Amino acid sequence: MVFYFTSTVVNPPVTLFMGLDKFENEHLIKWGWPEDVWFHVDKLSSAHVYLRLREGQGLDDIPPSVLQDAAQLVKANSISGNKLNDIDIVYTLWSNLHKNEAQMKVGQVGFHKDKEVRKMRVEKRENAIVNRLNKTKVEKQVEFQEERERRDREEREAKKELFKLMEEEKKKRGTPAKGRG
Repeated sequence: MVFYFTSTVVNPPVTLFMGLDKFENEHLIKWGWPEDVWFHVDKLSSAHVYLRLREGQGLDDIPPSVLQDAAQLVKANSISGNKLNDIDIVYTLWSNLHKNEAQMKVGQVGFHKDKEVRKMRVEKRENAIVNRLNKTKVEKQVEFQEERERRDREEREAKKELFKLMEEEKKKRGTPAKGRG
C-alpha cells in the first residue's frame, strides 16, 4: 500500500508518496525510478517519502516550497522526529540509494556517494502544511515491479523512435559519397 499526496504549492502540482510501513519501503527502494527523490529524517526512524521529478529535472530544480512540503511530511511520519524541533532531513536521488540486504535491516538504506546526499533543517512541525497534504492523501495498491518495467519499456520505445527519426533525417540530407574529394 502506498500513500499519495498532492503538493499544490507549485503549478502544476507535484505528487509525493510513501510506503505504508518498512516492508512497503523495501519495494520502493528496490523498484524506484531514476527520477525519484528520496527523503528521510536524518539519524532517526521515519517514513521514506518520495518525489517524482519530471523529465530533465534534477535536485537543483526542486522549488524550496516543495522541499518544505516533503520535509514536513517526513517529519510528521517519524515517531521521534515529529516530537523534536531542529531536525535534519536528508534527500537524494533514488539512484544514490544503496541496499545491502545481507547486512541491512528491513527499511534501512545507505548511499553510494555521501556527497550526493543533501540536508535541510526543519525547525518545527508546520501543522498547516501537514494538514493541507493530508487532505489530499490517497491510498493505492501498487505493483512496483510492473510499474517500473512499464516505465522502462516506454523509455526504450521513445528512444528507439527518436533514433529512427534521426536516421530518417540523416537519409533526407544525404550522406556524402565516400572516396570523392
